[in-house]
Amino acid sequence: MSKRFAGWLGLSLLTIVLDQWSKLAIVARFAENEYLELGAYFNLTLRYNPGAAFSFLAGHDGWQRWFFSVLAVGVSAYLLKLIRDHQHEALQPAAFALIVGGALGNVIDRFHYGRVVDFLDVHIGTLHWPAFNLADSAICLGVTLMLLAEWRRSRSARSTGAH
Repeated sequence: MSKRFAGWLGLSLLTIVLDQWSKLAIVARFAENEYLELGAYFNLTLRYNPGAAFSFLAGHDGWQRWFFSVLAVGVSAYLLKLIRDHQHEALQPAAFALIVGGALGNVIDRFHYGRVVDFLDVHIGTLHWPAFNLADSAICLGVTLMLLAEWRRSRSARSTGAH
């Protein structure tokens, strides 16, 4: 295993550790739906999400736990291959590593709690964005970096006349 590949795996591991540490701290401090106001637009809270993003499929009878776990592990395995293939770049493997860390952080929740622990609550007045966690944030940042890397690659290809 190359040092660069190990470094990208380290970013995934760091993402998982920070995600799990933050969730353990919240679960230890809060009861479900309890919250602490930390400003006009932000609360810490404890919410459990048996579904996916924005509670997609949350109302089903439990099959979604296994579906999303298998999906996350499969996508993570593919992204690990892409990290290996792109390990000498900067944006792409960082993006993939963040997504892997976030996806596996939420898989750990699904196995440990049967659902995902969410605790970051952004709101304006009574209008609340769905609660999320550090794993979700890492996935969003990873996707943003992937899009940025692709945009830069596309722009570079246009300027050199390559397709």
